[in-house]
Parts: sequence; C-alpha cells; structure tokens
Amino acid sequence: MRKKTLNAATAVAAVLVLAACSEAPKAPPAATKAETEAKKEPPKPPEPIAAQSAFYEMYKPARTWAVDAVPLSLASEELPTLKNDGGKAAKWTAVFVSPSRREARTFSYAVADAAGTLKGVTIGGAEPWSGATPKSRPFQTGEFLINSDAAYQTAYEKAQAWVKKHPDKKCSLFLGNAARFPSPVWFIIWGNTKSGYAVYVNATTGKALTK
Repeated sequence: MRKKTLNAATAVAAVLVLAACSEAPKAPPAATKAETEAKKEPPKPPEPIAAQSAFYEMYKPARTWAVDAVPLSLASEELPTLKNDGGKAAKWTAVFVSPSRREARTFSYAVADAAGTLKGVTIGGAEPWSGATPKSRPFQTGEFLINSDAAYQTAYEKAQAWVKKHPDKKCSLFLGNAARFPSPVWFIIWGNTKSGYAVYVNATTGKALTK
C-alpha cells in the first residue's frame, strides 16, 4: 500500500513538472499608452517663439546673478536655419542691469543650435553700467504686458500696405524704454531705419504710438 502511495505521489509530481515546463513564457508587460505614443511621434522641429517665453527663461538666471536685476532691452534675432515669423523669433537677446552693482549683463535664449549659437540660455560676462539715460532706461517686468506676437499684429495693421510692396524686407523687434514714452515700447521695423517702415507699440497697453 505504501509503495502504491509513493508511486502515485511520484506520478503527480512528474505531471506537475511537465505542466510547468509546458507553460507558455509570460509576455512582457504592455507598454503604457504614453510610451506607445512617444515612440510613434517623432520629436517636433524647433519653432520660433514669442518674446515673453524667452524673456522669463533669461530672467531667472538674471535674478540669480543680481537680486535687483531689471531689464534694459530685449531684441529679436534670426538663426540661419530658422526664420522669424509673426512677431516670434528663433533667438531673443536681453540686457539686464543691476543698479546696486552698476553692471549690465547680456543674456540670450535660442530654440535650437546653430552656427555660433547654443540652444537654451547663454549668459555673457558682466560689464560696467553707468546708469539710465533719456534714450535707455530700465523698466519693470510688470510693465511688459504685451507679448511680441500681439505687438507685431498691431504694427502690421499700420504697415500692411508697405510690407506687401516690399515682401523681401525682414522684420525686427526691439523692446526698450525711453524718457519720451510713458512706459516701455516695442519698436517694430521692416527693413532698416534708412529705408524701412517702423511702428512703436506700447508694451503695457498694446496701443500703437506716433513717432
């Protein structure tokens, strides 16, 4: 009787071993929906951006450099591989000043690498700053309410006829503060100061100004 029980137990063990060996290998865990979509979608090519997005990327390290850092100017630039469009630019360059240090520092933000340009924020060295002048005064970030693309649209409404006649003229945008204006202004120009069309737009209210 004991021998039969032992044989039966041995047979059951053999069946379990064979069953375990015959089990199909477990499939790896399914990829999440986000992972699947990430694999399917190729990375988006870089695009020009409006000024405020770039400005605040530069403002953070500027405040790390000097807690009283305030903007003096902001200007659009083009990259060889990426054209500016509709008040948006591939690269923005800002100058911040520190009244307590009597220094100025140039920061730039680019959406892509290019010849002589690195993607992201680039910080220049500190230089002496003699203070505000009637033509160039620092301004507060709270006065910079109108983004470059909105200012561009306001300027384009006035420049439209001229721009259509001169489609080859590139547009440049410059934000600054001068004594003759009540608040910082966007200076938006197609072409250049000698043979171009320029419009001033109040960076706080968004209204076009007379020269």
